[in-house]
Amino acid sequence: MAHQGDGEEPLYEEIGERLTEEFEGVHASETVARCVAAARHGAEEVTGAAEAGLVERIARRHLQVLAAVAAERRRQARRTSLGNAP
Repeated sequence: MAHQGDGEEPLYEEIGERLTEEFEGVHASETVARCVAAARHGAEEVTGAAEAGLVERIARRHLQVLAAVAAERRRQARRTSLGNAP
């Protein structure tokens, strides 16, 4: 399926590259690419367009939430493995 503004593909690739660098060591590049694609799709669904700034903000927020969830799971796993479960 073609997206509106497919000529802007390099723009979205640049967003992915920036976010991959920003979240290096936290998320794999594949995860970043999926978040950018999901943000682009979501922006198109809600607003009818996928303005690059909006896509980047949405994708960044998704990646931050995923990182927070992963950190919380690791924290809980350490507590449980130490016998400190509530």
